[in-house]
Amino acid sequence: MSGPAGFGRERLLLDVLAVLVPVVVVLLSETDQAWALPAALVACAGLVLRHRCPLLSLLLCLPGLVGGLAWAPTCVALFRLGRAWSNTWWLLCWALLAASSAFLPVAVQQWRLLSAASLTMAAVTALVCAGVPTAMGTLLATRAQLTASLDRLRAATESELLAKEGAARAEERSRIAREIHDAVGHHVTLIAVEAAALHASSEQAEVRASATRVRELAKEALGEMRSTLGLAADQRDSTSARAIPELVARARRSGIRVTLSDECSQAVQLSPGASRAVYRVVQEALTNVSKHAPGAAVVVELTGDDELLRVVVRNGAPVLGARAGVLGARAGAVGDAPDVGCGGSGLAGLSERVRMLGGTLDAVPSDEGFELRAEIPLSPAA
Repeated sequence: MSGPAGFGRERLLLDVLAVLVPVVVVLLSETDQAWALPAALVACAGLVLRHRCPLLSLLLCLPGLVGGLAWAPTCVALFRLGRAWSNTWWLLCWALLAASSAFLPVAVQQWRLLSAASLTMAAVTALVCAGVPTAMGTLLATRAQLTASLDRLRAATESELLAKEGAARAEERSRIAREIHDAVGHHVTLIAVEAAALHASSEQAEVRASATRVRELAKEALGEMRSTLGLAADQRDSTSARAIPELVARARRSGIRVTLSDECSQAVQLSPGASRAVYRVVQEALTNVSKHAPGAAVVVELTGDDELLRVVVRNGAPVLGARAGVLGARAGAVGDAPDVGCGGSGLAGLSERVRMLGGTLDAVPSDEGFELRAEIPLSPAA
């Protein structure tokens, strides 16, 4: 048999045998006490309840143990109790109770006829008969738990490996994007500069017009390349300026006291690179506040005009005694700040991202905390 249906039939067959085999053993046994056989059959019938209530099934076996005929159903009940319960001390107590129920009546009735060695052997036999099925059930339950734990560990390990592979791919894409930008962007910028120089030095109208078109095409190509490389590094639509209210709402839910004043980001038309840069500036600032200035009040302001979008994130002093200085290691331009990470992370990565768009990023001390200021042009700069 294979598959769920075959497994279900095997399970049903085992359940039936677990009840029928003790019944056969009880019927083949002999005793001088007339009530012992009905008590043992009741114990066998109680095995039907062992999955729902294993303790009740064991209790129904105790009268049959006193009569000496219920060892077979008792072993099944103890095995199931060991599978269902994880408390070792309680299992030991119930196993001792079952062994005592079988041994004490014999000891009371036959203590004059049996020697000390015989009584000791009877006690040991009762303990073994009660302890072995209980221990087997406990071991099988432990094995099942360990198997489940190993399966969860294997799944977690596979997820971690996939996450590491994804991070490695993202880092490699970012590195390739930077190299492309450095190599191609440099030459495209030189083309734009040479075209501007030709426009300024030539007296022929056609040459000046051609130089102007070349310069505009170079600027447009550079802007599109920057936008495309930004998309290659981060393809999620959720990292745009329009997602800043949701970002602030998540920060509030995490316990940051943040106020948003957005006057223009939802209205102006931002390039994809500029939109992601604005989002990253606010995200990095809120992340640093949560790390280094817990409890501090934060104000996020987005203002601008026809040429620039200004982002200001200002936080106060931490309330819980964390070290001040959340948005920068020292005052001054971010370009002069110490390295805070690699691969475009932290303020150094933000500064580079903003500079690629022709903007500026500064972290300066405020009255009680720090202030992060970014100015991003609305149109790409060559």
